[in-house]
Amino acid sequence: MSDGVERAAPLNVGPVLVARRTPSLTLRVRPDSPPTFFDWTDTMTRLAISLLSLAASTSAVGQEVKRNVPYADPPQERQVLDVYAPKGAKGLPVVFWIHGGGWQTGDKSGVQVKPQAFAEKGFVFVAPNYRLLPAVDMGTLVRDVAKALRWTHEHAAEHGGDPNRLFVMGHSAGAQLAALLCTDDRYLKAEGVPLSAIKGCVPVDGDTYDVPAIIATAEARWQAHGLPPAKFGPREKFGNDPAKPKDFSAVTHAASGKGIPPFLILHIAGHPDVTAQAQRFASALKAANVPVTVVAARESTHTKINADLGKPDDPTTKAVYDFLDAALKK
Repeated sequence: MSDGVERAAPLNVGPVLVARRTPSLTLRVRPDSPPTFFDWTDTMTRLAISLLSLAASTSAVGQEVKRNVPYADPPQERQVLDVYAPKGAKGLPVVFWIHGGGWQTGDKSGVQVKPQAFAEKGFVFVAPNYRLLPAVDMGTLVRDVAKALRWTHEHAAEHGGDPNRLFVMGHSAGAQLAALLCTDDRYLKAEGVPLSAIKGCVPVDGDTYDVPAIIATAEARWQAHGLPPAKFGPREKFGNDPAKPKDFSAVTHAASGKGIPPFLILHIAGHPDVTAQAQRFASALKAANVPVTVVAARESTHTKINADLGKPDDPTTKAVYDFLDAALKK
């Protein structure tokens, strides 16, 4: 459309027909034509399947989607975000989703079913891009995400959102960025965003809440197995200066009296690194009197826990919805 907004409206469908087995009929179209067999069972089954598919695809909440909205002035190529708003939204809480990709890859488009799932729960959904390593350093990357969150706070109401009910979430590298922004308030203060506007944080399967610990773990593993170090491992990504990995660690900034929001930390069960990091971060938050819940996803993987988030039968999705409901009641 000319205004750059994509609109999708739901349709209403009638009752679904249930196919029952009936005898096949033999029809003749004209006297000289061969017999035509019409299988009512097959036809009604196909019709029922089609109607069920139509119902599934059209029962969803209608959305207005605004893509590639600049959040910096002047914007660089990756300083853009997408906004997904339920049609007719007004004063809804906002999910701010940060993509992963090892701080080197990834894109805001990889949100799977999340925008629609959160729309059906009554949320506006915002997904930013940010500049990546090694084109920029880690500090610049974090500040990009903070700028995107500032834009969201300033413009949420224009898209039916509540600027003071923001939930910051992210997967993998996005989990580290979400956790850092919600604990180290310097980034948001620089953008004029009060930490009180964030009502909850959901980092998903991150392994860098304590960056020095993951650096030590990775390097010890390489040495123990006689492997060469990674050319661009966690030490190189976060900076060789010992102070930088510590400063980019959310555990460093967990402290009472700062207004840090409640946390729901999701990770896959059985993986030593993400499990240890989740427990380490949760301990730091508890020591700072910050409400925190840790949920370990069983029979999942690093990719699957992200892809499944928003699916109706996913246990971690239920945990997220329960967390959001509790946070919004406060």
